[in-house]
Amino acid sequence: MGDNLQIDNLDRKILDIITKNARIPYLEVARECGVSGAAIHQRVQRLIRLGVIRGSEFKVDPAMVGFKTCAYIGIFLDHPGNFRKVITKFKEIPEIIECHYTTGNYSLFLKVYTRDNEHLRDILTEKIQNIPGITRTETLISLEESINRQIPVLSS
Repeated sequence: MGDNLQIDNLDRKILDIITKNARIPYLEVARECGVSGAAIHQRVQRLIRLGVIRGSEFKVDPAMVGFKTCAYIGIFLDHPGNFRKVITKFKEIPEIIECHYTTGNYSLFLKVYTRDNEHLRDILTEKIQNIPGITRTETLISLEESINRQIPVLSS
């Protein structure tokens, strides 16, 4: 991607700081980088325009709002070409928070949050497994999320 050539060391430093704390004031970022607050604002706006920064959001802890079971579901399709139709149906299931079209054993790989194992069973049997084109599923329940972080943007 040619846009990466437009990312310099200052951009990387800004990204490193704001990915660790999205609510840090621009003036504080400016002090750490040795430039003006206006320069930081312009740089961040440019990174948003380039698509390097995709939104800013508050992260909700699923368990704190009643979604205690995290599971990953591998989806086997009758024909891999049907993946777009299946994804359209997945978009109607709010418990599915990620869907990846993958290589390997599965055609699609999902990340799902449910209230508990019974809720997971219902989502699987009543919603996911009833979608035409899905031949079978394989479910892995996460016992603990040990690492969850942003991609590093500064060279080590």
